[in-house]
Amino acid sequence: MSMINRSWRLAARPQGMVKDSDFSWHEEAVPETLLPGQILVETLYLSVDPTQRMWAEADSYLPAVRIGEVMRSLGLGRVVRSNAPGFEPGDLVSGLVGWQSHPVLTTEGLNKLPPGTPPETALSLFGLTGLTAYFGLLDVGRPKAGETVVVSGAAGATGNAVGQIAKIKGCRVVGIAGGPEKCAWLKNELGFDEVIDYRSENVGERLRELCPKGIDVYFDNVGGDILDAALANLAMRGRVVLCGAIGDYNKGEQPQGPRNYLSLLVKRGRMEGFIILDYMPRAMEAISALAQWAAEGKIKDRVEVATGLENAPATLRRLFTGANRGKQLLKVVS
Repeated sequence: MSMINRSWRLAARPQGMVKDSDFSWHEEAVPETLLPGQILVETLYLSVDPTQRMWAEADSYLPAVRIGEVMRSLGLGRVVRSNAPGFEPGDLVSGLVGWQSHPVLTTEGLNKLPPGTPPETALSLFGLTGLTAYFGLLDVGRPKAGETVVVSGAAGATGNAVGQIAKIKGCRVVGIAGGPEKCAWLKNELGFDEVIDYRSENVGERLRELCPKGIDVYFDNVGGDILDAALANLAMRGRVVLCGAIGDYNKGEQPQGPRNYLSLLVKRGRMEGFIILDYMPRAMEAISALAQWAAEGKIKDRVEVATGLENAPATLRRLFTGANRGKQLLKVVS
C-alpha cells in the first residue's frame, strides 16, 4: 500500500481572522521513486508562527504562498527514504516542510539535527524563535547594562526570550502582555522586573510610571497603539526594534503609521526592522550562547504543543487570540 501524504493547501487569501475555509485538506499517494537529491520526510512537529498569516496573504520578505500550494511552515521530521548524499533514513531534519505529513523535499535549506537534540527545543529556543530574539535584541537593539528594555508580546515565543536575554545582559526589563496569568508568569518565573497588562491597564500611563527616564530599547512584536505608546516614552537615543506587528495582521487593511514617530527626531532615536533570514550565516553563534545560558539555568524555554495536522488552522488562530504562552508547536506524528 502506498504511503499517503496529508496536507493543507491554501484555498483563499485570509481576510480578518484566519479560518479553516482559507485552506483545503488533501490526501495523495507519496511517489514510489525519489529523484536524485530528494528525500521523503515524516513530519514530527510544525512550528506555528504569526508570520504564516503574512505568508498566506501577500508578498513580503518571501513570496506569498500561491493558491493551491501547501501552506508554508517551518517544521522538523524524520527521513524515511533518501536519494540524497549525506541524508540517511532516521536522520532528523528541520526546514520548510509545510503543513503536510509526508513531504518529498530537496535537501536545499534543510538542516540535520545533531543526535540527541530535543525536537521541541530545536524549533523553539534553538530555532528561529531563539535566533530572532538573540539577534534582534543584541544586534539591532544593542542594549547596555543598566538600560531599560521594554518588550511587547512578552509572553509570546520571541518576546519572553528577548526579556530573558536582556536580563542576562544586565538590563531592567518591562514586559507587556495580556492577562494576569501571563503577567504573573513573566514576573515570577522568568524574572521580568515589571509587567503591564494591556487588557486592564493604560499602557501609556504605565510606561511613564515604570520608565521615568524613558525606554532605552523597545522590542516591538505587536505594532499599533502599543508601538505609539512606546515611542511617546522613548529615552534619549532610544532604539526601537521592529520584529512583528501581530496586532495588525488580521485587520484587513493597511495599518496606519505610528503617530508618535517624531519622538525619534526629538530623542535622536532609531527605529529599525530586521528579518532573521539575514542572520542565518551566524546561527551557530546564537545557538551556542543560548545553549550555554540554558545549561546554566539563566534562560527558560516554554513550549505549548497542540496535536494533529487536522488542527493546523485552529492552532495558528491561537496566536491571534492570545491563547498561547511561549512557543506554539503542532505535533503531527508521534
